[in-house]
Amino acid sequence: MPELVFFSGTMDCGKSTLALQIEHNRSARGLVGMIFTRDDRAGEGKLSSRLGLVTDAVEVGDGQDLYAYLVDHLSQGRRADYVIADEAQFLAPEQIDQLARVVDDLAVDVYAFGITTDFRSKLFPGSQRLVELADRVEVLQVEALCWCGARATHNARTVGGEMVVEGAQVVVGDVNQSMDEVGYEVLCRRHHRRRMTAATARAAALSPDVLPVPTD
Repeated sequence: MPELVFFSGTMDCGKSTLALQIEHNRSARGLVGMIFTRDDRAGEGKLSSRLGLVTDAVEVGDGQDLYAYLVDHLSQGRRADYVIADEAQFLAPEQIDQLARVVDDLAVDVYAFGITTDFRSKLFPGSQRLVELADRVEVLQVEALCWCGARATHNARTVGGEMVVEGAQVVVGDVNQSMDEVGYEVLCRRHHRRRMTAATARAAALSPDVLPVPTD
């Protein structure tokens, strides 16, 4: 039976790499897929991995009907044996409903990939709808690590190396941005709660208030 599967995890845990692997494995068996994405780090109409792999994709726009897009694609005599939707957290809830309809009405497997919560630890609307509708939710087993070495469970937005907790829910960035840009860092819950990034932890470790020097 076709399924809607949601592969979730923090940033930097290999979601896009797995999406590209699924695409490779199925295309190698002669299957033809439809790839959707939105706001990929590599630019419009791309599905990319931090390992350097990249492929073309359909950039999803605001209000676009994904079910209608697939129906039109198929009605022109073209194939879509499966669907991959990367950066699915950026899709609107109604677009997730449309992907579920692709599974139910067109009998096509849909593999969605995305992070579950934003930099404030709040559910993305698209991810929330996926959790509600998916036949399976798979948490990726490649663990991203906090700077302290613990398992990273939260995504933090940073500016100048410091964690910020206000701003728009969607601001495109990456975990490898320069210190002066809006970037992201994965943290364990403890350090996300304390708003302690790798940069602020280094600064604290160098502070004489933290490491006092004994005097005679």
